[in-house]
Amino acid sequence: MNKSFRYKLNIFLFLLPALALFVTILIAPIVMSLMYSLTKWNGFTTPEFIGFKNYVELFTSKSINISRALKNAFLLALLSCCIQLPFALWLALRLARPIKGKTALLSIYFMPVLISTVVIGQLWLKIYNPDYGVLNVLLRAVGLEKWTQIWLGDKKYALGAAFVPILWQYVGYHMLLMYAGIKGVPTELTEAALLDGCTPSQVNRYIIIPYIRPILRVSVIFAVTGSLKSFDLIYVLTNGGPSHTTEVPSTLMISMLFLRNRYGMGSTIAVMLIILCFFFALVINAVFKEEK
Repeated sequence: MNKSFRYKLNIFLFLLPALALFVTILIAPIVMSLMYSLTKWNGFTTPEFIGFKNYVELFTSKSINISRALKNAFLLALLSCCIQLPFALWLALRLARPIKGKTALLSIYFMPVLISTVVIGQLWLKIYNPDYGVLNVLLRAVGLEKWTQIWLGDKKYALGAAFVPILWQYVGYHMLLMYAGIKGVPTELTEAALLDGCTPSQVNRYIIIPYIRPILRVSVIFAVTGSLKSFDLIYVLTNGGPSHTTEVPSTLMISMLFLRNRYGMGSTIAVMLIILCFFFALVINAVFKEEK
């Protein structure tokens, strides 16, 4: 056995546990979901192969209404990219400057990411409560009682009210990613720009933001794919209601799997989400692609 072969064998053996874990946790479930999406199965009887009928029904049946779920998911993705990420970038740029209490502020902004999503959902349920919720109490206290609403029970406001906690929870996550990228910008670049007469806003625009472009790409991918997969907070706050106003693909998938016992259709929605996440990840990578 020559040294080259032994070296490659050692690499393979060291990578084998990680590869086995990757295949078991990620690849195998995707393959199984793909197989079940081609069947009619209630979770108890033997799956019946029906080909692509589930996919056709998913996009044609009015009882499933996947279009509304996708519309809500895309709206959340748009809000994440247009509100959440710019605000996170603004916070990161501000905190990258010499200010007092920086460590405390970083911890405060990142704290929602560390809190359980169920706890955050219960917290915002208390905020939105129409009787004793903080939001309505404050509106009454400042004389704006006519603005009080049943925030999570009204079709007009439920979607926006459900999206606010999602956007709020992950601002700190993206802020910390961008902050780490900004701290990696060579100081000689920013110092030279300031000596040449650039203002701090010009330094941010022409030096720091282009330099952290790879970090921004990662944040956009996480924001878009995370919006498409959003489930937990919506499930805790509204469970897709009222009247499916806040339905997203993940809550619809859970409804198919556990309420209607349509495991084939639930697997079809899961496969659709996987394809959409991969597609948008590739598109975003292409948009942020830099010329060598």
